[in-house]
Amino acid sequence: MSSRRLIAVTAVLALLPVAGLPSASASSSAGSSPPRPVACDRPTDQESGSSALHTITSGGIERSYILRLPRGYDRKASWPLVVAYHGRGSTGTEIEGFSELSTLPAVVAYPDGVVGTGDGYRQAWQGAPYAPVGVDDVAFTEDLLDELQSDLCVDPTRTYATGKSNGAGLVGLLACRLPERFAAVAPVAGAFYPGAREGCEDAPAVPVLDVHGVADATIPYEGDVDRDLPAIRDWVAEWAERDGCRPTPRTGSIGRDVLTYRFAGCDDGAAVEHVAIEGGGHVWPGADVYSGGGHVTHTIEASEVIWRFFRQHRLTQVQR
Repeated sequence: MSSRRLIAVTAVLALLPVAGLPSASASSSAGSSPPRPVACDRPTDQESGSSALHTITSGGIERSYILRLPRGYDRKASWPLVVAYHGRGSTGTEIEGFSELSTLPAVVAYPDGVVGTGDGYRQAWQGAPYAPVGVDDVAFTEDLLDELQSDLCVDPTRTYATGKSNGAGLVGLLACRLPERFAAVAPVAGAFYPGAREGCEDAPAVPVLDVHGVADATIPYEGDVDRDLPAIRDWVAEWAERDGCRPTPRTGSIGRDVLTYRFAGCDDGAAVEHVAIEGGGHVWPGADVYSGGGHVTHTIEASEVIWRFFRQHRLTQVQR
């Protein structure tokens, strides 16, 4: 069993409005008023409820990211932090636009990748065969987290990662390489190339929610032998095994086109869940604007499903 410990509440995927879900830590007795939240004591020039471009130097390279501060940011001392990674050839601005993650009650950072190899002038992330040579996005992520957690009113025990496609592949790699920094991760339409699986054999238990379209033509659900891409169900099952979960998941469905798989009994309060979209393409489920090729379901909103999963998990120890 891993020495890394997590606190988790019972996982649910029922689609209830996010605003209607009470906080796991919220409690009050009849007739009493909840305690007033402590205001943020780390001033920033960025206004609450806004998104702005920022830069950071990592590995001798100037990197950029979009930072979203939630409404009322200055009135609370400790916000969750979500880092969202775009797909190959995309940008932080684009994933913010289609993911709706900026509607969450959290600080959200949308980093930009560095232009990689292969055809076109396209930004990419570590772990893929077209990744930029010599760029360490794991170290960049550590630098970014250090800066955000030092400068902003965020809670290091509630730090999460999500992303799409190549960005989701990096998220899988981060779960293996930086398990002490992320309380949970949620890749969407993940491109889990061999480089995105390095160091995962001995990774400690990390809560993982995977979302993927069964009809994804870009990163096939059944895998791609020529590109050494695993079948998605196999990738999820490997995480369940590493997390010490029971091997047979509990299955369910949402509407007519969403299948859910939940592995129980995992080590250290971890959880592994998988959401498969029948007929779904290489897209962000629920997106109202273009997010990739293929069918987009509106049975679920990926941002809501991801947020419900994230809020169930927090780190009990944070290492820097």
